[in-house]
Amino acid sequence: MKSQSPDSSPMTARKRVMIVDDHPLVRQGIATLVVQEPDLEVSAEAASAAEALQAMEQSPADVALVDLTLKDSSGLELIKDMRIRFPKVQILVLSMRDEGFYAERVLRAGARGYVTKEEGRYRIIEGIRKVLAGQIYLSEKMATKVMGKIVGGVDPAGTSMDELTDRELEVFEMIGKGLATREIAGKLSISSKTVDSHREHIKQKLQLETAADLVKHAIQWVQCQKTI
Repeated sequence: MKSQSPDSSPMTARKRVMIVDDHPLVRQGIATLVVQEPDLEVSAEAASAAEALQAMEQSPADVALVDLTLKDSSGLELIKDMRIRFPKVQILVLSMRDEGFYAERVLRAGARGYVTKEEGRYRIIEGIRKVLAGQIYLSEKMATKVMGKIVGGVDPAGTSMDELTDRELEVFEMIGKGLATREIAGKLSISSKTVDSHREHIKQKLQLETAADLVKHAIQWVQCQKTI
């Protein structure tokens, strides 16, 4: 049964949805959900940040569904680029990654909401409509946590991982995936010296003594994210 939008009608223009995910089957599944809705349509699909930005130029969307893991870049960086280049586009993150860790980061980057892929069809469609209406869309638990930080000013459940900048987190994840300094530099279009600087900052923030400790911790982090 299709979920109905309160203001949808034959005379109402459909809102255009772009799907950005590096897995074709995932994109296909999401597109199938979207086109079943009377007030939504798919404007474009993309597997990478570069494809997404190009597609947005050629076929503007009202909302972009963005995964955090893409072929050529992180979803966080794509969100930041979209906010600068297409400020009117609403962005909803749809990811397998832990909302508890990433939701605040994606909101700071410019997204309007976060949905985990296992939450089901209803949450995805509801999230799209909420961000299109200019609202923030998070799980109830995460919304409570964010509001608690705003009111209280601190997060008692915070961890040292929260201290990493988005770029440091990106470098950390690449280390955990086995990439060497030169490979990371190439993927991020920065110098090896800059990568080394990020590595040192990460070690300091995570209180790690050696490069081996950093690699071990990064691998454990990546494996943990895969099991969430």
